[in-house]
Amino acid sequence: MKTVLKIAGVIVACLILLLVALSITGFEPRERTPGLWLKGNLVTAPVTDWSFANQASSVEVQTRTWYLLPHSVMIYCVAYNGQLYVDSFYPPGVEYPHGRSWNENVARDPRVRIKIGNSLYDVSLSHDTDP
Repeated sequence: MKTVLKIAGVIVACLILLLVALSITGFEPRERTPGLWLKGNLVTAPVTDWSFANQASSVEVQTRTWYLLPHSVMIYCVAYNGQLYVDSFYPPGVEYPHGRSWNENVARDPRVRIKIGNSLYDVSLSHDTDP
C-alpha cells in the first residue's frame, strides 16, 4: 500500500512540475496544433477600434476549459467597422458550438485572451450569425 501511495505521489509531483514548466514557457498553439497559455504583453487599455488587427493574418485565442487548463488555437480574424470578428468555419451538418473544442469553451465561458502580434487582450466573445 505504501508503494502505491509513493508511486501516486511521484506521478502527481511530476504532473505539477510539468504544468509549472508549461505555464512558464507558454506552450502556444502552432498552425493546426492547439496549445495552452499565451505569452506576451497584456494590454489593459480598452480598444475602441480593432482595425489594426487586419494587419495580422491570424490571431491566437486562449479559452477557459472546464478542467481548468487553458486551450489556445490559431484562427483568422477581420476587423470591420472597428469591431473584431474571429472566424470559425464549420463543415455541413455541424452547428455551433459543437465540433470545435474552443467554441464549446467560449459558449460555456465567453471570456478569452486574444494575442495579436506580441500583445494580449482580455475580451469577451459573442456568437454572431449575421452573414
